[in-house]
Amino acid sequence: MKELAEFVKARRKHSGLTQEEFAEKAGVALTVIRKIEQGKENLSLSKVNQVLIMFGHVLAPVIDKNATRNSEI
Repeated sequence: MKELAEFVKARRKHSGLTQEEFAEKAGVALTVIRKIEQGKENLSLSKVNQVLIMFGHVLAPVIDKNATRNSEI
């Protein structure tokens, strides 16, 4: 979550937007932006994607080549 938090915060600041302005543009509550930027783990995937779409990104499954547990699933 740290990487997501840093990504969103850096991109938002680069855009010159406050958290409030960015939340309004993204169409989410201010608390969503704050939770993302604080690295909270209990987030709505749809809300996170709504925010990331502002930067042309979405969350999606990727292969973790370093993962060892549950590799049989």
